[in-house]
Amino acid sequence: MSNHILIEKQISKFNKKIFVSSDKSISIRTVLLASQAVGISKISNLLESEDVLNTLKTIKKLGINYRKTGNTYIIEGFGLNGFDTQKEITINAGNSGTLARLILGLLVKSKKKVKLIGDKSLSKRDFSRVINPLRKFGANIKSKKNLLPIEILGSEFLRPITYDENIGSAQVKSCMILAALNTPGVSVFNTRASRNHTELMLKFLKYPLKIKKERGNELIEIQGLSQFKGFNYKVPGDISSASFFIVLTLLSKKSGIEIKNVNVNSSRVGIINILNKMGANIKLKGRKTYKGEKIANIHVKSKENLKAINCPAKLNSSAIDEFLIIFLVAAKSKGISKFKDLGEMNKKESKRLDLGVKFLRSIGIKVDRFKDNVNIHGNPNLILSKKFEMKNFLKDHRIFFLSCITALTLGGKWKIYDKDSINTSFPNFLKILKKVGAQIH
Repeated sequence: MSNHILIEKQISKFNKKIFVSSDKSISIRTVLLASQAVGISKISNLLESEDVLNTLKTIKKLGINYRKTGNTYIIEGFGLNGFDTQKEITINAGNSGTLARLILGLLVKSKKKVKLIGDKSLSKRDFSRVINPLRKFGANIKSKKNLLPIEILGSEFLRPITYDENIGSAQVKSCMILAALNTPGVSVFNTRASRNHTELMLKFLKYPLKIKKERGNELIEIQGLSQFKGFNYKVPGDISSASFFIVLTLLSKKSGIEIKNVNVNSSRVGIINILNKMGANIKLKGRKTYKGEKIANIHVKSKENLKAINCPAKLNSSAIDEFLIIFLVAAKSKGISKFKDLGEMNKKESKRLDLGVKFLRSIGIKVDRFKDNVNIHGNPNLILSKKFEMKNFLKDHRIFFLSCITALTLGGKWKIYDKDSINTSFPNFLKILKKVGAQIH
């Protein structure tokens, strides 16, 4: 079977209601926390992407059983430090930076060596940001140049730590929180603001942690070794997956969409805040709170005459996975859009800032690049007519999604490779695009 698709026609006007894939960040965290709970947890609507399936395989290797009944995964945990690490094992995190970094936090008490490996892309990513705090807890870690493969051997003599996390990485913060769960005493983290799903979930589980906001930072105090019971959880829709349909609608003619039951956690809605500043009119309706997370239906209508933005850097962490698709809106807006301090984009599945700039230039957009800052010269009249072949973009799912949305809104004849990359985060992406009216071969 070929691993590419063809898009040769812009999408016609549409008005649809859709559900997007379940939230990947929350799916991975619910599985990992269920593995540490005492008793049975039931998780429904779990995202069945490669990253999440690798998380399930990982807990199974560590002695935690699960089964699937209907739309629900039933996971049986033995409490904190309940993993079976009596023999040396190897865990393959595949492409998932979230799984790789978070599982290390749960292995700080492993009795035998656990080896962590990943795919080619994950093996190029820097793990020093989690290795350094985990060593402070007392874990023994071996790694060449802070890259995978990593070997971790836990310690019986873990100690609580005080640590400054000054990048604003939810993966690093969550890794430290999970290590602190397994450590006696109180650990304290001074962190830059980032996604807070782990903390919200622990609060819903009534876990003893305190969070104080101080000058844009969060001070997190967490008491180790407090057991919590199994839980029920229904995973909401993923705003990162929704973002591609938001932009598809925005840049199409006379179209509208309602994306139902999406997680709109304030640490994740940067894309909505940014696009509304550019003249979009994206509304959140039917808001509710579910076990600490905010959920809503997202309503979007087409918009001509979008305007450039001087994007405040304080919005970066809440839109870090969505900047590629935000760049496409900037390319179609009037004026020069300015984005700064986007170095974190290059620490993702691929060097997304580099690839995003290369992509925009390939479709005829002028981009000024100053290290981690970019200025995008928008062209509201941009229509593409030539042939494009998207290949060798490091199998990054978000570059694949971006190419599809560009083809459907701006035109041209597109041959887009690495179709399988969608299995990482959003396996039914193409199916939903077709439902909305896209012609994809």
